[in-house]
Amino acid sequence: MSFSESQIKVQDIVHLGIVAGIIDEMSLVDLFNQLLGTHPQEIIRAGQVVKAMILNGLGFISAPLYLFEKFF
Repeated sequence: MSFSESQIKVQDIVHLGIVAGIIDEMSLVDLFNQLLGTHPQEIIRAGQVVKAMILNGLGFISAPLYLFEKFF
Protein backbone atom coordinates (compact mmCIF):
# COMPACT_ATOMS: atom_id res chain seq x y z
CA MET A 1 0.00 0.00 0.00
CA SER A 2 1.43 3.37 -0.94
CA PHE A 3 0.28 6.81 0.04
CA SER A 4 0.47 10.07 -1.83
CA GLU A 5 1.76 13.17 -0.11
CA SER A 6 -1.75 14.59 0.10
CA GLN A 7 -2.89 11.54 2.15
CA ILE A 8 -0.14 11.82 4.77
CA LYS A 9 -0.60 14.17 7.69
CA VAL A 10 2.26 14.68 10.13
CA GLN A 11 1.80 16.13 13.61
CA ASP A 12 4.40 16.85 16.24
CA ILE A 13 3.03 15.26 19.43
CA VAL A 14 6.21 15.89 21.46
CA HIS A 15 5.92 14.25 24.91
CA LEU A 16 2.38 12.95 24.44
CA GLY A 17 3.50 9.96 22.41
CA ILE A 18 5.71 8.92 25.30
CA VAL A 19 2.84 9.38 27.77
CA ALA A 20 0.47 7.38 25.54
CA GLY A 21 3.10 4.65 25.25
CA ILE A 22 3.55 4.50 29.02
CA ILE A 23 -0.22 4.30 29.51
CA ASP A 24 -0.30 1.38 27.07
CA GLU A 25 2.74 -0.28 28.67
CA MET A 26 1.12 -0.08 32.12
CA SER A 27 -2.16 -1.46 30.71
CA LEU A 28 -4.12 1.33 32.37
CA VAL A 29 -6.85 1.16 29.73
CA ASP A 30 -7.45 -2.53 30.48
CA LEU A 31 -7.27 -1.91 34.23
CA PHE A 32 -9.96 0.76 34.12
CA ASN A 33 -12.10 -1.39 31.84
CA GLN A 34 -11.88 -4.28 34.32
CA LEU A 35 -12.54 -2.11 37.37
CA LEU A 36 -15.47 -0.20 35.92
CA GLY A 37 -17.01 -2.93 33.80
CA THR A 38 -19.17 -2.25 30.78
CA HIS A 39 -22.61 -0.86 30.16
CA PRO A 40 -24.74 -2.09 27.24
CA GLN A 41 -25.20 1.45 25.90
CA GLU A 42 -21.57 2.56 26.02
CA ILE A 43 -19.84 3.26 22.76
CA ILE A 44 -16.37 4.06 24.10
CA ARG A 45 -14.91 2.00 26.92
CA ALA A 46 -14.01 3.73 30.19
CA GLY A 47 -10.31 3.02 29.79
CA GLN A 48 -10.18 4.87 26.48
CA VAL A 49 -11.99 7.82 28.07
CA VAL A 50 -9.45 7.97 30.90
CA LYS A 51 -6.57 7.85 28.43
CA ALA A 52 -8.20 10.63 26.39
CA MET A 53 -8.67 12.73 29.54
CA ILE A 54 -5.01 12.32 30.48
CA LEU A 55 -3.79 13.28 27.01
CA ASN A 56 -6.26 16.17 26.82
CA GLY A 57 -5.08 17.42 30.20
CA LEU A 58 -1.50 17.41 28.96
CA GLY A 59 -2.43 19.47 25.94
CA PHE A 60 -2.99 16.96 23.10
CA ILE A 61 -5.71 19.11 21.62
CA SER A 62 -7.66 22.07 22.80
CA ALA A 63 -11.01 20.51 21.84
CA PRO A 64 -13.52 19.55 24.54
CA LEU A 65 -13.76 15.87 25.43
CA TYR A 66 -17.16 15.48 23.76
CA LEU A 67 -15.30 15.85 20.43
CA PHE A 68 -12.95 12.93 21.20
CA GLU A 69 -15.16 10.41 19.39
CA LYS A 70 -13.73 11.90 16.19
CA PHE A 71 -10.21 10.94 17.27
CA PHE A 72 -10.65 7.53 18.93
